[in-house]
Amino acid sequence: MNTIIEKINQALAEAGAKAAAAADAAAVEQIRIDYLGRNGLFPALSKEMGSVPPEERKDTGRAFNTGRNKVQELIDAATARLASADGGSGEAIDLSLPGRRWKTGRKHPITMLADECVAIFRRMGFIVAEGPEIEDIFHNFDALNTPQDHPSRDPQDTFYFNDGRILRTQTSPVQIRVMESHEPPVRIVAPGRVFRRDTPDATHGMNFHQIEGLYIDKGVSMADLKSILQTFATEMYGPKVKIRLRPHFFPFTEPSVEYDFSCIMCGGKGCPVCKHSGWIEIAGAGMVDPAVLKNVGYDPEVWSGYAFGMGIERLAMLRYRIPDLRLLYENDVRFLEQF
Repeated sequence: MNTIIEKINQALAEAGAKAAAAADAAAVEQIRIDYLGRNGLFPALSKEMGSVPPEERKDTGRAFNTGRNKVQELIDAATARLASADGGSGEAIDLSLPGRRWKTGRKHPITMLADECVAIFRRMGFIVAEGPEIEDIFHNFDALNTPQDHPSRDPQDTFYFNDGRILRTQTSPVQIRVMESHEPPVRIVAPGRVFRRDTPDATHGMNFHQIEGLYIDKGVSMADLKSILQTFATEMYGPKVKIRLRPHFFPFTEPSVEYDFSCIMCGGKGCPVCKHSGWIEIAGAGMVDPAVLKNVGYDPEVWSGYAFGMGIERLAMLRYRIPDLRLLYENDVRFLEQF
C-alpha cells in the first residue's frame, strides 16, 4: 500500500481521537499546528508527493486533499463543540448597544512634512535615495572634502563609536554613496535622521531630520539651483514667498551660499520671528566642489552639479507656526492632535 496514504489514514485516526478529547481552545489549536501548520504533517507530506510513482499520484493526491479537509472538519467541529459548551456561562450580549469606535492613528507632523517635501521634489524630477544612519568617516567627512581639523569632526560635535564609526551628522553621505554606485546624471533627494552633539533648546536638538538634494549633469549652474529652491519655497509656503542667496562657505560646495525665505509670518515686512529683517534663514547650498566629484570618480571637467540641504524640523516650525522644537518630541497628545 502507498506509504503516504498509510500516513494519512493514521493521521486521521489520531486527529479524530484528539479532537474528541480536546477540552479547550489551546488543545484544538495544537491539533491544527500538528497537522496543518507550517511544520505540520500535511505540509511535510506535500513535499513527498514528488517521489510518488506516476501511476499512484492520482490516488495519493485524492487521499491527501480528502485527509486535509477531514482534519479541518474535525478542528471546526471541536471548536463548535467547545463554543456550544461555553455558550450559557458568559454574560448575555446586548445587541442594541452602540459599537465601539476604534481610534485611528495619525502621522507625526515631521513625517507629514517630510512626505510633502519628497512629493514636491518628485514633481521636479528627483528620486529618493536612502543610506545608513551609522556611517564611516570616509563617507561622512573625507569624501565630502571636510578638512581634518574641521570642528564638525570633533567628538564634542559628533557621536563616535568605539570602532571609529559615527552617527551621521548629515544626509550628505547618501549623496556620496549614490555617486559611487551610479554614473551621471544623478538627480536625488535624501531625507533622513541625523545626529549632532547639540544642547537641546527651542531651535536645536541632538537628533533631527534633514532632506538634501543633489543634481549632477552637464552644464548645471547656480541659476538652476536658485530656480529649484524658489520652486520649493513657492510650493511649500505659497506664491508670495521669495528667496535670497547669501555667500557662505561649506567644504563640499564651491561657490557656497546660505539661502533665506521671506518671512511667512509678516510677509517680509519685519516681525519678532524674523528679527525684523523680513527674512528667515533656512539652510545651505552651492555648486558641488570639484574635489568631491573627483573623490567619487566623476570628471569635474565634464560634469557639474549643485547640492542643497534643509532641516525638516525648521520647515515644520515655519509651516505650522511652532514656537519650540521640543514640542515635536514630547509626545503630548494635545499638541499632536492638532495635526
